[in-house]
Amino acid sequence: MTNFFSQKSEQFLDYLQNNLSYSPLTIYTYRLNLQEALSSVEIVREGDVWYMDLMPYRMQIHHLKKKTIYKKISIFKSFVNWLGDRGETILLRNDETIKLPKTLPKPVARDYIFEALATCEPMERMLLLTLYALGLRISEAANLKLESIHDGWVSVKGKGDKIRQLPLLDEVRKELEHYLQSYRPRIYLFEKSGRKMRANQIRYRIGKVFKKHALRVTPHQLRHAFATDLLEGGARITDVSALLGHASLETTQIYTRLSSSAKMKNYQKAHPLCRESDGLTNGD
Repeated sequence: MTNFFSQKSEQFLDYLQNNLSYSPLTIYTYRLNLQEALSSVEIVREGDVWYMDLMPYRMQIHHLKKKTIYKKISIFKSFVNWLGDRGETILLRNDETIKLPKTLPKPVARDYIFEALATCEPMERMLLLTLYALGLRISEAANLKLESIHDGWVSVKGKGDKIRQLPLLDEVRKELEHYLQSYRPRIYLFEKSGRKMRANQIRYRIGKVFKKHALRVTPHQLRHAFATDLLEGGARITDVSALLGHASLETTQIYTRLSSSAKMKNYQKAHPLCRESDGLTNGD
């Protein structure tokens, strides 16, 4: 049983390295964590179902910081999810996730994005433009249908099946026309061999684009860059929140961060004492 999961874990690591462009250091960390977890997790098989109890493992690492425990459990659960995608039926016990303060990846600098756009292949360029210009979640990009793009707008079904309308920039529209002529997708905007491209395939292609520039970038970082660049360009946070498909403004405030220079610029533009036309004068 242990040998079975040890072999599967190596296949999982190969998948992360070859398909998702994980770095050697990350692979090394994952390997250590999986070996540690597999030596402690209680595994029982009944028929075609694997039952995995994480309690012994959680007891072993309970003295560590919450963030470390969260990472270790997440690595193991990602391995279990990978096994599930490949036909193994696994039920986890005591796998409750530790709640951590919301943190988000740093946005990608726009210079890096423009550099990548100038050097990548047409398919990857369209993917990159869609994620950065529309601020889509990776699942939204994977599920985007051709029929949802019309009259200069893109209809996106987000969380909770809520539909939001996003404007299609002229540059993206022109790129889209060339893309459709070259690749001729049938139903979904992004297809491979006539089938909808999966989220992992999109993640891999984005990773490959930036890997050429010695960067590791995820689709979600492009969504973050979309929001951050809009705010720093002067967009209203309420508009950005609507474009992102957030249920509340509070989520957008956590998600985006204005740079200090942008904050000062907006402050000087908004405050009456900073307006030249409203300058203070001494009365006679």
